[in-house]
Amino acid sequence: MSADWSRRLVAEGIGTALLLTAVVGSAIMAERLAAGNLAITLLANSLATAGALAALILALGSVSGAHFNPAVTAADASLGGLGWRDVPAYVLVQIAGAMIGVWTAHMMFGEPILAASVRERSGPSQLFSEFVATFGLLAVICGCSRRRPSAVPFAVAAYIGAAFWFTASTSFANPAVTVARAFTDSVAGIRPADVPGFILSQMAGALTATLLFSWVVPRVPETRPARPLRTVLFACVHNAGRSQMAAAWFNLIADPDKARAISAGTDPGTHVHPEVVEAMREAGVDLSRAATTRLTPDVAEQAQLLVTMGCGDQCPVVPGAKRDDWPLDDPKGKPIAQVRAIRDEIRERVWTLVEREGWLRS
Repeated sequence: MSADWSRRLVAEGIGTALLLTAVVGSAIMAERLAAGNLAITLLANSLATAGALAALILALGSVSGAHFNPAVTAADASLGGLGWRDVPAYVLVQIAGAMIGVWTAHMMFGEPILAASVRERSGPSQLFSEFVATFGLLAVICGCSRRRPSAVPFAVAAYIGAAFWFTASTSFANPAVTVARAFTDSVAGIRPADVPGFILSQMAGALTATLLFSWVVPRVPETRPARPLRTVLFACVHNAGRSQMAAAWFNLIADPDKARAISAGTDPGTHVHPEVVEAMREAGVDLSRAATTRLTPDVAEQAQLLVTMGCGDQCPVVPGAKRDDWPLDDPKGKPIAQVRAIRDEIRERVWTLVEREGWLRS
């Protein structure tokens, strides 16, 4: 498992755990302080949940996407944002994180760690509420992520806070949250027998919204300047390993309106090394159709920064370009474990470069 993939899963697990800690912890606190006033209890619970949700999406969105919700993960996969093979791992850590969040809230407030809920949430009105709640959530995510991505944390938090009040179910809108809330006997709980119906309604709402809003809010075609402000050239001898990985990572991490990467070699091979293709595929990057490129004067003159990849005396020189050299092992013929280590080191170096130059995607 790559370091990047591990970070994504840990971020999803921690984020979901903290979200459930906020949901259940604020419910317990509100019940104790509101002296039986359900309106005050719900108000406190909704405000705390919305605030925590916005903060967690802002903190972890750039790492894992901050789904914290199997319905959102499935929708993202259906739209091509996440590979389907990655969905089971995301869902497992979301459910595990949700359970840990419930236990954490119980420990903080001196409640039993395991406490099956007896709060009934059944009937057509409750199920339809969950359909509406999840439909609206996915509509907000789909619409904002395609037109105003920076607004997603605040829009999602505002919607969830409002949906506490306008849905009869108080808007669970999340299968992982629903499973975990079956194990709290607070006002936030749901009877285990009612969980399957909620989840089915949530998934139906998510599917309907994803299909509809893919049409209502189509993706805006990307418009890029004819010439990026900065071009970084990653160069080595064969352009079949290190320079290919570096350029691929750079173009994923950097803002395309600020900088781009190209790669080339002084004596290019016929194809990218298979072990490099495999290691990058594991990290979610497809180099199977990448072509090697010869470092010609026309290619070199595009670069304002040249990064050579530890090729010693064989490294190219580009007149007029700043130069940096990364002493990296050649992955050719190496065991896959060593190729993964080289891949991860290149990603860290690229991230440091992009962050230092202020080229990170916003």
